[in-house]
Amino acid sequence: MRALPPDPRARLIVHCDGAARGNPGPAGIGVVIADAEGRVLDEIALGVGVATNNQAEYTAAIEGLRRARELGARQVVLRSDSRLLIEQLEGRFRVKNPALQRLHRKVRELAGSFDRVTYEHVPRELNRAADRLANRGVDAMLAAGELSRPSGPRPWEEAAGPS
Repeated sequence: MRALPPDPRARLIVHCDGAARGNPGPAGIGVVIADAEGRVLDEIALGVGVATNNQAEYTAAIEGLRRARELGARQVVLRSDSRLLIEQLEGRFRVKNPALQRLHRKVRELAGSFDRVTYEHVPRELNRAADRLANRGVDAMLAAGELSRPSGPRPWEEAAGPS
């Protein structure tokens, strides 16, 4: 009996980055998703409105994990050049800011939908593609004049409860 080859999407690598021009300021996210052999499967460049750099970093991680799940990943290596993000996700640094606490919970919730997620801090030069996409997201949002508030709460804001 012949065994099926392993699913190349079973383990995906998610490079993520956030960019904010000002802190807070116009912000964007960049994500590159690759298989274990380094083949790029998807990219995300998205403006996210006015945010802090840390909010953008977390939002990039959230969107990267969401897309990896859609692509059928069972294991994910999430890489970022944000030491704060990685240390907080690994549980070595506390998350004190309420907005970041909400984002942190969302990342951990998404991570729970995989068999395994590992977090790796990478030097900035190894995350250039995600950085370029994050800046492209900011540029596209500003060029389109879309800096106004998007409909609904942003990921770092609490949804309004019933009145």
